[in-house]
Amino acid sequence: MINQIQGLHHVTSLASDARTNNNFFTNELGLRRVKKTVNFDAPDVYHLYYGDKQGTPGTVMTYFPFPHAARGKRGAGEVGLTGFAVPKGALPYWQDRLAAMGTAGLARSSSFGQERLSFQGPDGDDFALIEVEDDARAPWEGTDVPAEAAIRGFHSAQLRLRDEGATSELLKYMGYQVLDHQGDMTRLIREGGNGADIVDIETLPGATAARQGAGSVHHLAFAVPDRAAQLEVRKALMDTGYQVTPVIDRDYFWAIYFRTPGGVLFEIATNEPGFDRDEDTAHLGEALKLPRQHEHLRAKLEQNLQPIEG
Repeated sequence: MINQIQGLHHVTSLASDARTNNNFFTNELGLRRVKKTVNFDAPDVYHLYYGDKQGTPGTVMTYFPFPHAARGKRGAGEVGLTGFAVPKGALPYWQDRLAAMGTAGLARSSSFGQERLSFQGPDGDDFALIEVEDDARAPWEGTDVPAEAAIRGFHSAQLRLRDEGATSELLKYMGYQVLDHQGDMTRLIREGGNGADIVDIETLPGATAARQGAGSVHHLAFAVPDRAAQLEVRKALMDTGYQVTPVIDRDYFWAIYFRTPGGVLFEIATNEPGFDRDEDTAHLGEALKLPRQHEHLRAKLEQNLQPIEG
């Protein structure tokens, strides 16, 4: 069994407009933009990162905003919902705040004994704020959201699959264990993780396949402490029969990728070197940072990329 994984590292999704996406996460949800860079494979498209003060693994939501991208189609084989942890008693504040901002899909519910507020992002992304007791992670305080209500980081990611069996076994191999079952949902947890410890699997046997587009999660990333641990995980996965990419330098972490039995793309990302490798922590996310191979395009990119405030 793999024991190096510490929980979620980041969640990367697709969007249709960079400015709208930035406003939603920084102004509505009160997260910090910790990096403004570009897609390695399509440098004319931003890669935006949002999280806590320093972009701690387990707090970072990232987006590729492809201008005017068509919306994705919900279905099996995707991350269906991303959950954020908030303190106990914070949901009334968030319900009032998000309602005043016209956020779509607001609904209160309870799942696995925890109160949650579901809502949708600008591209129909499915999110939930989930009340958690004793979450020691510090929130970003450079916002109008009071610290006693602010997002602490990820709570969970929810997979939508036709059959949970093979993916559940994979997650167990990755150090997760089944915590509970509720209806068509199975909850797995990485005990002693980084706070972003939960993966839920929703089993929908008759669901049609998801189609990626704006509002879809592109991949789900899990955290390991360093490159040595990542190489151990890569070898273990390959020895089990998974086709895993070589290690790829993503500037702020190293990454490997593989496709799960249910169709979801998983990434294993290192906690090192972090988002302060090319910016002081006090100024994260302010300047346009480019991968070395795209630095020669700076003048063109700065002229053509949509300006983002803040």
